[in-house]
Amino acid sequence: MPTSRPKFSDEEEEFLVTPEDLKALPDSPGVYFMKDSTGKIIYVGKAISLKNRVRSYFQSSRNLNLRIRSMVEQVDRFEYITTNSEVEALVLECNMIKEERPKYNIRLRDDKQYPWIKITIKESFPQIYITRKIKRDGSKYYGPYTNVQALKETFKLLRRLFPIRSCRHDLDRERIERPCLNFHIKRCLAPCSGQVAKEAYQEVIKEICMFLEGRQSDLVNKLKQEMDIAANDRQYEKAAHLRDRIRDIEKVLEKQMVVASNYEDLDVFGLAQDQRGAIVQVFQVRQGKLVGREYFSLTEGEETEPGEIIEAFLPQYYDNSGFIPKEVLVPFNLESMGALGIWLDGQRGSKVNLRVPQKGDKAKLLQMARENADLLLKQVRFREEQSLNRTTEILNQLQQDLNLDKPPLRIEGFDISNIQGEEAVASMVVFENGVSKGGEYRRFKIRTIEGPNDFAMMQEAVRRRFRKGLEERQQLATELGKFARFPDLLLIDGGKGQLSAVYEVLSELGLTHLNLISLAEREEEIFKLDCNEPIRLSERSESLMLLQRVRDEAHRFAITYHKTLRDKRTKASGLDVVTGIGPKKKQQLLKHFGSLKRIKQATVEELMEVDGINRKLAEKVKEQIELL
Repeated sequence: MPTSRPKFSDEEEEFLVTPEDLKALPDSPGVYFMKDSTGKIIYVGKAISLKNRVRSYFQSSRNLNLRIRSMVEQVDRFEYITTNSEVEALVLECNMIKEERPKYNIRLRDDKQYPWIKITIKESFPQIYITRKIKRDGSKYYGPYTNVQALKETFKLLRRLFPIRSCRHDLDRERIERPCLNFHIKRCLAPCSGQVAKEAYQEVIKEICMFLEGRQSDLVNKLKQEMDIAANDRQYEKAAHLRDRIRDIEKVLEKQMVVASNYEDLDVFGLAQDQRGAIVQVFQVRQGKLVGREYFSLTEGEETEPGEIIEAFLPQYYDNSGFIPKEVLVPFNLESMGALGIWLDGQRGSKVNLRVPQKGDKAKLLQMARENADLLLKQVRFREEQSLNRTTEILNQLQQDLNLDKPPLRIEGFDISNIQGEEAVASMVVFENGVSKGGEYRRFKIRTIEGPNDFAMMQEAVRRRFRKGLEERQQLATELGKFARFPDLLLIDGGKGQLSAVYEVLSELGLTHLNLISLAEREEEIFKLDCNEPIRLSERSESLMLLQRVRDEAHRFAITYHKTLRDKRTKASGLDVVTGIGPKKKQQLLKHFGSLKRIKQATVEELMEVDGINRKLAEKVKEQIELL
């Protein structure tokens, strides 16, 4: 993977690479990675010709938009991987963007993943649940959903309509003797205790897939046939149950608007942009009816070409999707239209027509999607303006309540979590303009303190945080480092003792000018060093509520990390008593079975499925682990 280092000329306002670097670039398809001085990937792109595309970045900056100019200014070197085709480059680019989340790629605005409905179809008795993590494990994923409340309502309806299990047991490895209450109230077929055949259960899963794919009309026809058969066979209870399911599904159909007369499956994309970002509106049309509308906020504004946004969005939206329609309508001709079409064909398993209709009903659908995107963007900006005004009021009030020199635009909260000093950790959370900044959270594993000493643990965490910040400021001469930005307000969970302990550290580092408070949970009292008495705010005070949110988030983040470390230790310690297997085989066993409990339940033959475990060793593990 050849690399090059761009050389910048301020006088010529050009970004140049040496002739040798340019000669090394192949005139073939591939993916390139722009890296900053720390080696972090800040941009991933694909190209039909790596030579032409990469060279274009280091020519006159006048030809580049603001986002790309900003990116190129931070590039220290680039790397590339050649591929056999543009489609292969698109797939690799999509995977790298999801894995690395580069700063300058067009991406969904929210740091968090959108929720999906997951069906584990590879299992004999599949599970269905909501998840925010997509794994390439052969499962089907439906989504993403931007309206979490609507998703929960959909999921609730699925549970009512279809008798599927809600437990998370691995039924390929374990069986439960007695079914739970859901079986007795006819909400589950109880595959856990062998009450239903694999084929019958999977038929229900197919019906759920039909529902989620918008094929409710086909599902109703199927259920009506089953109802007629049950009635003819005098299975009246089963027929009545099917009748009720049909009625509930038909209620869903009544709410769906007919937008295409020829009963087609379509996805329609509309786009709206302004200086602060973009909105992509997606209309999901199934069998001629509008069954779903989702919208997504992206980070790119008016300086980015509209086609570039749609081209970057489609792979993010369709990757791992459980259903792709036969036709996808986009508002612009895209540079990689052919490659995207071939990629969609592969994702669907059959031909997908990716096109820009110019007239007729489908062009009207595109226009409707565009108009909806415009309206949504205006609504989003209006809500953001209202939220900003409200947050400004709260921060100004907090400034007055705490007698600060300026509103605390950036608040950092610290907390400690441990059990009698074991697996001690500290958390640091960040709120800016009243909103949590998850990407700037930090966690610390306490290194120097033994035994239960929360004061000293808090001192270690704060010392490490600000010492690192001071080092970054000195080395970089800016506030761009991970720790270089200092808070307008430092919030410690606890009372006077914690406050004094942290102040000692700030004095040691020459940072006593930082605003420091502690918030005691029992009486919700605020302690400041320059106040003899604690500050007590009304329980309805919005400034107090903001401090509570910071404190509670720091507490949650610390406990989550502590629990993760504790669970790892518990798993490891359980296998430590088994002689004859080293750390590598212990890790393989845990990775294969997922938990110590499942290892204990495994047969000798199942243990032998793990690499490096022969029968003799499996029998030895089985004998010893059963004693735990």
